[in-house]
Amino acid sequence: MVEDDATIARAVRHRLVAEGFDVRIAGDGEEALAAYAKAEPDVVVLDRLLPGLDGLEVCRRMQAARPVPVLMLTALGEETDLLVGLGVGADDYMAKPFSMRELVARVHALLRRVERASQLAADDTVLRIGDVEIDTAERRVYVRGEEVQLTRTEFDLLRRLAERPGQVFERERLLADVWGFSEAAATRTVDSHVRALRRKLGSGVVRTVHGVGYALVRS
Repeated sequence: MVEDDATIARAVRHRLVAEGFDVRIAGDGEEALAAYAKAEPDVVVLDRLLPGLDGLEVCRRMQAARPVPVLMLTALGEETDLLVGLGVGADDYMAKPFSMRELVARVHALLRRVERASQLAADDTVLRIGDVEIDTAERRVYVRGEEVQLTRTEFDLLRRLAERPGQVFERERLLADVWGFSEAAATRTVDSHVRALRRKLGSGVVRTVHGVGYALVRS
């Protein structure tokens, strides 16, 4: 748990400990990176705004050292800021103030997704939709033969859409299938990740069905 507000950090720690987690707290970026190298956590809850190194740089350095699921907390709420966070490797984000129940649910969901991804890695299927090629075993994505770097969540979302090209997936279903929870208020998470996919793969790869959800475009 990386949070410079001691009151929030203690409250989150208390709740997660009650859920069976061993929680370490860091109050700034440098402390977080040192603790990360030593503790090798299974999941990181990371505040976006930190003294010294900000949460974006901390996330970038963590992912470069050893990939880990990251839930980013932000008080900013701007779409561009959220996309930057996803771009440096955050798997999910929550806006402050947040529900403690929802935070716990998202932490559990992140851990379930890691376990599910390990199981799916045994599948050596290569999916091809238009110019996009998805190697499910290696978790690599190529566009016209050039590899594109996706975050863990972006890959999982793309794979889910690619399993049924052309089918429209409701946002709530994608939340359940990819994130492992179905909070109606969290559908903006799906929207932000779709925007990130479009930015990396091309604007025409994912189609919006207004009022419903998204579909991977057949070519």
